[in-house]
This record gives sequence, structure tokens and C-alpha cells, in this order.
Amino acid sequence: MKLYDLNNDVRSELINFTIDRLKDLSSSSVHGCDLHYEIFNTDYYIIGRYQAEKWLEQVGTFWAIGEIKEYEEDQFGEVTTDLGEAERVVNMFVYIVGELILQESETLSNNWDNILDEDQFNEIIEELENL
Repeated sequence: MKLYDLNNDVRSELINFTIDRLKDLSSSSVHGCDLHYEIFNTDYYIIGRYQAEKWLEQVGTFWAIGEIKEYEEDQFGEVTTDLGEAERVVNMFVYIVGELILQESETLSNNWDNILDEDQFNEIIEELENL
């Protein structure tokens, strides 16, 4: 999957979510390599089955499930997400898209092994705002 495979509304929503979380974290001590985890794995993107089902309608439920299946088989050798639970599907899909978003940041790539300072957070934010 490529970031531009997403429809514009969903892509913008997730980029803005990432930027908001970066702003929240900018005063924290976070290693570049831990940034994805901090943004996409310490809290749920959507809580509640109904909200998750509605959100998946925008993305395409079966497409999202296919992307999760492919990602998990490639990364883990098996599918571990409960694909029958909309909330779990949304949150895993957002986790995967989060990797794609952060891969667009040269600043993050160049500071992968470092603790990010406020200037680096701001540079990452600026890069993502220009996507």
C-alpha cells in the first residue's frame, strides 16, 4: 500500500492526527525509532464498533482488511488482528498507515537513533504538513 492509495479525506485526516500527536509529544523525550509506537500504539484511534464501522465505510472495509492481512503476513508470518472486529481493524489499519506517513519524514529518518528535540519535532511536522 502507498499513502496515496487512500482517498484524500482519509489521508488528510490521518496526517492531521499524526501532526496533532507530534505536537502533543514535542516536549517529551522520544527516540526517533519509538515515535511510531508513541503515536499509533499507545492509544486507540477509534473506540466503539459503530464509529469504527462508519469510518471503515470511508476507507473500504475489505480493502483495509486485505491491507492488514498482507502487512501482518509479511511482518509476522501470520494474521493476529481479529478481522471480525471493526474497532481492531480500524486501529491496525491506522497503525499501518502511520508507518507510511512517518516514512515521508527525512528528519525522522536522519534522527532515527536520537532523542528528538523540539526543533526536530517541528521539522517533522512541517514535512508532514507539505504532504
